[in-house]
Amino acid sequence: MELLLAAIASISLVVGGIGIMNILLVSVRERTREIGVRMAIGARRVHVLLQFLVEAALLSLVGGSAGVGVGIVASKVISLVAGWPTLLDPTVIVAAFLFSAAIGVFFGWYPARQASLLNPIDALRYE
Repeated sequence: MELLLAAIASISLVVGGIGIMNILLVSVRERTREIGVRMAIGARRVHVLLQFLVEAALLSLVGGSAGVGVGIVASKVISLVAGWPTLLDPTVIVAAFLFSAAIGVFFGWYPARQASLLNPIDALRYE
């Protein structure tokens, strides 16, 4: 049962990570001029990279916190309805948050790198 749950969770994390990557790729495409302006006035590539990595981490942390919240509520409801004892370990909850942020950074790396590699001149010309 644990292996089945781990497989389902892994698939869910990959699908969520791909969703974060797609959202960030669209964000980079829509904000190309903004990135060009930032780089033209002195922002370094690492600043743009970090901006998008932080956005990816925040997106995944919001999703992770929603998942942890739903999981806690669901375990309490199951405990009350079915009479099964449940154990909520705070270290597992913290690990879930950290893993969620890691997934966001991992899948956000490619869009962030694409944004940081934009040429400021071409980005300013982009319509």
